[in-house]
Amino acid sequence: MSPYPVRIALIAALGGFLFGFETAVISGAEQTIQKLWSLNQFWHGFTVASSLIGTVVGSIVAGFPAKRFGRKKVLQAIAILYFCSAIGCALAPLWSFFVLFRFTGGIAVGASSVVGPMYISEIAPAHLRGRLAGSFQLNIVAGIFIAYLTNFAFIHLGEDSWRWMLGVMVLPAGLFWALLRSIPESPRWLVLNHRDAEAITVMKRLGEARVQEAVAEIRDSVSHTTEKLFQPKYRKPILFAMILAIFNQLSGINAILYYAPRIFRMAGFDNAHAYLQPVYIGAANLLFTILAMTVIDRIGRKTLLLIGSVGMIFFLALTAFAFQGPVNGSSPVIFYLIGFIAFFAFSQGAVIWVFISEIFPNSVRSQGGSLGSFTHWIMAAIISWSFPAIVEGSSRGGFYSFLFFSLMMFIQGIFVWRLLPETKGRSLEAIQHELGI
Repeated sequence: MSPYPVRIALIAALGGFLFGFETAVISGAEQTIQKLWSLNQFWHGFTVASSLIGTVVGSIVAGFPAKRFGRKKVLQAIAILYFCSAIGCALAPLWSFFVLFRFTGGIAVGASSVVGPMYISEIAPAHLRGRLAGSFQLNIVAGIFIAYLTNFAFIHLGEDSWRWMLGVMVLPAGLFWALLRSIPESPRWLVLNHRDAEAITVMKRLGEARVQEAVAEIRDSVSHTTEKLFQPKYRKPILFAMILAIFNQLSGINAILYYAPRIFRMAGFDNAHAYLQPVYIGAANLLFTILAMTVIDRIGRKTLLLIGSVGMIFFLALTAFAFQGPVNGSSPVIFYLIGFIAFFAFSQGAVIWVFISEIFPNSVRSQGGSLGSFTHWIMAAIISWSFPAIVEGSSRGGFYSFLFFSLMMFIQGIFVWRLLPETKGRSLEAIQHELGI
């Protein structure tokens, strides 16, 4: 294994760490913020979802600058947005300022979810692409775990503990920006922009043995660089990306990540333990994502999704029935949610960004990545905004929510089994040919 593509892929994947941290850190602050600014259920859900609204915007707009200015420059801009969001949220004197900077962080998350996997898939050799593109997801769950850990560590700092929770992200954001200066531009982007000499230099460093043939394949795979995504020949990758992204959020993953301490309070845990239990969830998420990364290029994307569907159906159903009646601090909910997270991390969590970055051809990959990410974040915003109202609006809200998530994973399993193609071990151009494009 050549160390150079691994090193630059891991640097680009640090955007995933910030993605995960930004996603999960609000779980430690959301109840304090609700009380601080006296927010009702609607505005509290909006405050939490403001970051997700930003991700929708970021996922829409990221494709154009990534195509126009290059993947590297956009990644550097994303790092700056993360940095500004962390400082702004930590120092926000008013609710409106807090929402504005959460929205800014969301833009960075949405753009990261498009450009990070896109860049990694374009620099990774075919036999390593699943693991290297999957390193983005690994960094997401590492960020989630660290966010839960720092939330638990800072909860004892008093009324301003939430500011420390949100502000500490300035450190990884600054490191990300500094390290990005050492990575090259994507060779595929360079070829598409008629900078073949630079592309060839990068390809040689990446260990490409057939440089001229690779350049010719990239050129042959596109008719022109301004091709539109929405046309009949791209129907399959569009549908696959959108449906997989929809099911990713219909698992309930972001509701659990954003409201983990609240869910454990519902399950009867006291305040200290309600902040400790998410650390176990984050650890399971990290462990099973690592496991998935070791097998994704051998077992394949489709098999992982099928295994995950079965496990998620089972553990989400158990969680639902645990909330059917009275619960207390000895509730088995923690074990059920760890089981769910394990199967999610091993399947949907590990596969989604890899798969979406693979199935679109070179000419529309940035647009396709934006579409998949946009769909993902629209669904995340809907679920996260509505979840507090649902679980607090009825004594059986927890039961109804998790039962719905379990049913959605059953439908996902049928979709994956009957329709989704396998992409492991194939070059990006070969995948394009197999889809009839």
